[in-house]
Amino acid sequence: MKRHHLLILVAIAVVGAGSYGLYRLGTQRGMGDTSATDPASAAPNAAPATKPQGATEGEAATRRHIETGLKAGDTDPVSGKSILYYHDPMVPGNKFDRPGKSPFMDMMLVPVFSEGESDQGKVTVSSRIQQNLGVRTAEVIEGMLAPQVSAVGGIAFNERDQAVVQTRTAGFVERLYVRATLDRVAKGQPLVDLYFPDWIAAQEEFLAVRRMQGADLVPLVDGARQRMLQAGMSEAQIALVESTDRTQPRITLAAPIGGVVVELMVREGMTVMSGTPLFRINGLGTVWANAQVPESQSALLRPGAKVQARSPAVPGVAFDGKVQAILPEVDPVTRTLKARMELANPGGRLVPGMFVQMQFMDMRADKAVLVPTEAIIQTGKRTVVMLAEDGGRFRPVDVGIGIETGGQTEIRRGLRAGQRVVVSSQFLIDSEASLRGVEARLNDAPPSNDAKTVAKHAGEATLEAIARDSVTLSHGPIASLQWGPMTMDFKLPASGLPRNVERGDRVSFEFYLNTDGAPQLTAITPLAPESKSDGSKP
Repeated sequence: MKRHHLLILVAIAVVGAGSYGLYRLGTQRGMGDTSATDPASAAPNAAPATKPQGATEGEAATRRHIETGLKAGDTDPVSGKSILYYHDPMVPGNKFDRPGKSPFMDMMLVPVFSEGESDQGKVTVSSRIQQNLGVRTAEVIEGMLAPQVSAVGGIAFNERDQAVVQTRTAGFVERLYVRATLDRVAKGQPLVDLYFPDWIAAQEEFLAVRRMQGADLVPLVDGARQRMLQAGMSEAQIALVESTDRTQPRITLAAPIGGVVVELMVREGMTVMSGTPLFRINGLGTVWANAQVPESQSALLRPGAKVQARSPAVPGVAFDGKVQAILPEVDPVTRTLKARMELANPGGRLVPGMFVQMQFMDMRADKAVLVPTEAIIQTGKRTVVMLAEDGGRFRPVDVGIGIETGGQTEIRRGLRAGQRVVVSSQFLIDSEASLRGVEARLNDAPPSNDAKTVAKHAGEATLEAIARDSVTLSHGPIASLQWGPMTMDFKLPASGLPRNVERGDRVSFEFYLNTDGAPQLTAITPLAPESKSDGSKP
């Protein structure tokens, strides 16, 4: 009897446990059904459809895409634009096919939309990201450019301010008033007394004819005067003979200009011949300053440009001048050109051998388009500026530049006054623009300038997988390359993957082998449905 009761109790316990298990199983299945129909349960990390407070427009779009299941290649129903990819604006070089949270920063990825062929290479940056990156822009202006070049030069005599004193007839040096080179002389100062025996005969003849009486003596007087001139006498000396009525065999030669005696070629007691140079005098009213200018800066100089010089030997004094000439000779060792400046030298304080620091100031007559020099990006092959457009869009522009001075660079082509260019963080924006298509179009181009010379191959395949920049195809034999059936990766064409092509589709494709031997697709087209009805692979 007791055994019977025990069996009844065991049976009741078993039935109760089974009922509870069925209840729990039903509850779990019911919860599973709820999560399949409730987006909030199916994706607990998904963002709500409404824009959270403090979220940017791009982050709100990303949350909306997570909720609706959109990805790269789809069209955003709100903006009507195609989604190119998702990225972290702080790390723009990484692209993602699906929305989500950034693996680099505590923020959502931001979608990048396509706005048509005319927008290739452009970058759209929100105002918040611009503020975080410290993006600054400056207006392209039109103005006068004053190149400023500094150089160190040495003072030399102005060879155009030079005079040579010589004798016109044979004679003797009786007295020297200047006895050493580099002595300073003033204009009209006596230099030397000379005695000319040949003058005595000419002067005696002239005086004798003048003393004669007669009406026909005028030709004789004129002839005697001409003989004195031929002997080397000046009009002033002849007038002195006439006024004193005596011969004047001696003459005192005076300095024709003021300056320094750089050559002294006579001494007292010497005999000098006709045409012998006696003195060479250089003026000090102006001097030359010869500067070595790098050939890269020679284009900034031109004859007539103003220059200002200072010397430690004359502190606090500025000497004004101008560029006299750019000498047509380059030093093969230093790669410099010699620029010759003519400086005013009041008081003769600048003397040959002094060093001077020169500042060139050349105001160009024509107006030029100018941008801050920091806006210029030199890549080695091209010169680029980032042009800021409306709506937070930026695009790279190739420009031709001219001279640069004072933090301003001349733009000869590519920009016009009134536009705005980026002057900070432009390297980040330019790298993103390159990823958007500038460099992609170059990399995807056939290796030859003539497309007809590139060997192209075609085939049919099944699309096995899709990556960001490549696809995996299981293709049949490629007769032109003697390839058998295989599965391999192909780089996507510049236009990307067509929207109507998905994984598992049968496609026809065309490709070529690039310089690295990798297959590069030039076209990929889905086959008609009847061509893939059997589902077999090639």
